[in-house]
Amino acid sequence: MMNMKRLTACLLAVLMVLAMTACGGNNNASSPASDAGNNGAGTGNDTPAPAGTVTIKVGGIGPLTGDLAQYGTATEWGAQVAVDEINALNGPVRLEFDFQDDTGVAETGVAAYNTLKDWDVDVIYGTTTTAPCVAVASETFADRYFQLTPSASSPDVTANKDNTFQMCFTDPGQGAAAANYMKDNNLGSKIGVIYNNGDAYSAGIAQAFIEKAKELSLEVVATQTFPADTTTDYTVQLNACKDAGADLVFLPIYYTPASLILAQAKQMSYAPTFFGADGMDGMLDMEGFDKSLAEGLMLMTPFNASATDSRTATFVESFKKLSGDVIPNQFAADGYDCMYAIYEACCEIEGIGEMDHSQLCDALIAKFTSGTFKVDGLTGTGMTWLESGEISKAPVVVKVENGAYVNA
Repeated sequence: MMNMKRLTACLLAVLMVLAMTACGGNNNASSPASDAGNNGAGTGNDTPAPAGTVTIKVGGIGPLTGDLAQYGTATEWGAQVAVDEINALNGPVRLEFDFQDDTGVAETGVAAYNTLKDWDVDVIYGTTTTAPCVAVASETFADRYFQLTPSASSPDVTANKDNTFQMCFTDPGQGAAAANYMKDNNLGSKIGVIYNNGDAYSAGIAQAFIEKAKELSLEVVATQTFPADTTTDYTVQLNACKDAGADLVFLPIYYTPASLILAQAKQMSYAPTFFGADGMDGMLDMEGFDKSLAEGLMLMTPFNASATDSRTATFVESFKKLSGDVIPNQFAADGYDCMYAIYEACCEIEGIGEMDHSQLCDALIAKFTSGTFKVDGLTGTGMTWLESGEISKAPVVVKVENGAYVNA
């Protein structure tokens, strides 16, 4: 007969096995999250999933360190807010979230992707910026993972790849839309353009804008470039626009160089209308930035944190709690919408719990390109996707007044 000590030990062993089995939580054979994988926010997996729930492991990639960290952290935190909301719904699908740092570099992005593969990821979210996204998308295409990026806007991201989709506007789309808006609203009689010719995002928007401006008979009187976002002196470019008589200057650049351009323009008493793209969103919240420099600035962005609708207000409040009182920008909002798009699509796929990542990839591609799948989010209503992976949603132009965005 088994003695009491041996009986107790056996019972404990059985209980431990049962507990470990119950904690697996994923009906499609994915393993539990790795503590080493997540950088920053929680995974949103603390509450046990209801019985029968399918868990989808979403792996995010973006810069959490380096010069582009502000964009990566925005996309991570925005996605995390959505994951927390989604899992609180106790719906048929639960999201497990892990975000890896790619430092904004292609090689690091691929390494981050391989880490997520080791985590048995189901869907790739990201990357945040274009160069790593192009590199990672080539890998996910070959491996058959569905990929949705919040903010990598180059057409190269989705070119010849059926598995990669964008939540953001494409660069050519932004450039053409900016030119159309300026034409329709008679914003400037003479236009200057300053862009980063070493950055695919900036150059892509600028080139599309210049081409569309010519088609619309807009007069572009100066086209100036700079080699990198680390440039600190823009007086040559500004003087060229000023000397050419430009009363509107288009800046398809990120907000760090844009903030310096605005400051230097003021120092030289040059006050045209400045018009930016979505990469400029977030400048008002830069530490130490004088918001008065941006007075009158116009930019295209799909999200306005000052909007008063309940969903935006709730998102802003939740994001500020998670981030330490940072106000979310469009990068964060696009990240939030990515998670809801993945979740809502997964909820509509029959038999999802029995699919491996390749089968899930095919099912999500079919869903996103069906023409009937639509998502209402922070950055658009009734958003749909083309077979090319490009999103269809209306752009929004805002203007800075008294240190805040208002609809233009």
